[in-house]
Amino acid sequence: MAGKVRHLINRSGRYHARLVVPKDLRDVVGKTELRSPLGGDYRQALKLLPGAVARLQHQIAQAERKAGQGHAQAGAGRYPLAADQIALSHYNQRLAFDDLLRNEPGYADSGIDDLYVNRLRKAVAGRSSDDELQALIGDQLERFRAVGNVSAGQGSDEWRVIARALCSAELEALARVAERDEGDFTGTPTVPIIVNAQPPSDAPEPVSLKRLWADYVTARKQAGFMRDNGRQLGLTVERLRKFVKHDDAARLTKKDIVEWRDHLLKDLAAKTVSDKYLSTIRSLLNWAVDNERLTQNVAATVKQPKPRQRRSREKGFTDAEALKLLKASREYTPHEDERGRVREKPELIAAKRWVPMLAAFSGARVTELTQLRKEDLRKEGGHWGMRITPDAGSVKTSEYRDVPLHQQLIDEGFERFLEQAGSGPLFHGGKEPARYATKAVRISSQLAEWLRRDGLVPDGVQPNHAWRHRFKTQCRELGVSDRVADAIQGHAGRTAADDYGDVTLKTKADAIAKLPSYGI
Repeated sequence: MAGKVRHLINRSGRYHARLVVPKDLRDVVGKTELRSPLGGDYRQALKLLPGAVARLQHQIAQAERKAGQGHAQAGAGRYPLAADQIALSHYNQRLAFDDLLRNEPGYADSGIDDLYVNRLRKAVAGRSSDDELQALIGDQLERFRAVGNVSAGQGSDEWRVIARALCSAELEALARVAERDEGDFTGTPTVPIIVNAQPPSDAPEPVSLKRLWADYVTARKQAGFMRDNGRQLGLTVERLRKFVKHDDAARLTKKDIVEWRDHLLKDLAAKTVSDKYLSTIRSLLNWAVDNERLTQNVAATVKQPKPRQRRSREKGFTDAEALKLLKASREYTPHEDERGRVREKPELIAAKRWVPMLAAFSGARVTELTQLRKEDLRKEGGHWGMRITPDAGSVKTSEYRDVPLHQQLIDEGFERFLEQAGSGPLFHGGKEPARYATKAVRISSQLAEWLRRDGLVPDGVQPNHAWRHRFKTQCRELGVSDRVADAIQGHAGRTAADDYGDVTLKTKADAIAKLPSYGI
């Protein structure tokens, strides 16, 4: 899958450059984000993107000066860099951007514009006018001005030196691009202005990883995510801090992330490293860049290939396996100790009795069922249904959905169970809504352990997902469209067309009624 290009978004088939406005500047700018249209052609949008982002960054820099937040006089560079340092920075950013673009099919076939190369060579030789330099490299130069690296006025000697340095860096980057098109990714810069460039004397302000993570969690919670306060994924950040032996996100390099990845692979599966560790750090640093906390995401292109899973059977339960599990659920009797006492909590006993059948006839995620509250079940027009809602804990799509109940659930006594249940959660003992999601996850894990321990789940089958796979398979066999099955199960639509029209409650009820009862 192609990697996400930073600052590029697609809205209704049209591409735009997008930059988030820092919170403390939104009153000045009057917006929460800035956008610049790039047209409907993806390849052309990629070419226009760097210049458009530079102009948006310049608007934010102007707003910052207007708000009086700059640390120097208006027009002065806040973080000045020498011409060779700017050339080195541009060279590195240009190749990093090339890394991202090579995830796009056909990019390497686009070729290099010979006329553009000749114009760059003319500029490096000092034969270009100020207007020609501005047209050639002005957008890139303004990008450095926007972040405070440049303060020279257009047409000045200093401005021309910087412009020519950028042209030299662009030529050198294009040489690497051409080598990469032939499969050679080993090239290094050769021009002295880049080879001999010295790093800035003043290091950037430290950015605490720990503080960054706390702010990121706060932002995600405000958006309705991370109800566990980031406790699980926070361990990822702690492992990175321990590995690099410091807490400064601004000091992280791509090499650090690569070495950390290789270190993790000594003890963890490639899928875990990719889907949990690298994904978490990549998202954190991307958020930091979008919110002006860091200038680049050094983890953006660090990936870990995952081995293809070997499958020797279907993902869902077979008819025989489903019947065996539901019988065990129906006949479940909690274990008594030597004194005749039942140690198992009533909520877990109820979960073992009803959650498997609820999953069988809804294809819902098990945790969505273990977090159900009594008030989430209701009877309307003589028919029972359940509302799966993030108010009860956590829903992957963050949207509620109503799911009708199959008649066999009522025949088995689920209505009587609801009448006897107290208000609040049905399958866990949580008292505080903030803890519901954590409690529901724990119960779903205990259910999975029970199923495995009692031999009710075959090897290679995920107990908390097998019902979802089976439900989708049954719907297809019964002629129920994937669109309707997705609406019942809470799957997002695969195309824009899937978002048009509604799947009504009646449509869902008709689909669920087609499911055959189990002979338990």
